[in-house]
Amino acid sequence: MSLLSSTPQTTTARPGAFAVWGDVALPALLTVADLRRRWTPHRAEVVFDCATAGPQHHVFEGPLLRRVVADARPVFDPARRKERSRFLLAVSGADGHHTVLSWAEIDADFGDAPVLLATRMDGTELDAAGTQLVVPSDRCGARYVSSVTGIWVGPHHAAAPPSPAGGARA
Repeated sequence: MSLLSSTPQTTTARPGAFAVWGDVALPALLTVADLRRRWTPHRAEVVFDCATAGPQHHVFEGPLLRRVVADARPVFDPARRKERSRFLLAVSGADGHHTVLSWAEIDADFGDAPVLLATRMDGTELDAAGTQLVVPSDRCGARYVSSVTGIWVGPHHAAAPPSPAGGARA
């Protein structure tokens, strides 16, 4: 079985589609309809309180991000918590917006954040607009990504810290 590790499959063949790829055993190309059909929906009532727009109230529905990504089978050992905790999810949108979450934020053994891949916003189906990443615990919507085009999953590889110049102590 080969892993996609560089570039996801193009999503232009299926409007509103997004790729789940990276260090996963089962890369996938999914649509809003796929999310609605294959995973249990959850509901989140949120308030964005950003300085530029003031409070915005919305109701989102869709599956949990962790369930969708878990079905792609990230290549970590699920029994090893420390291995799971170094995995990242980089989410990209059609407008060029990107955000990163850690697996530990959404994992039930760690942060257990109910992050959604929304299929509906304020009662409106998102089939035409594409799915939206929803982070209900965020006060401001900066990590919300509209028209998701890709979710990359992979481990963080920490580089060695630089040596202090001239042997100076910090």
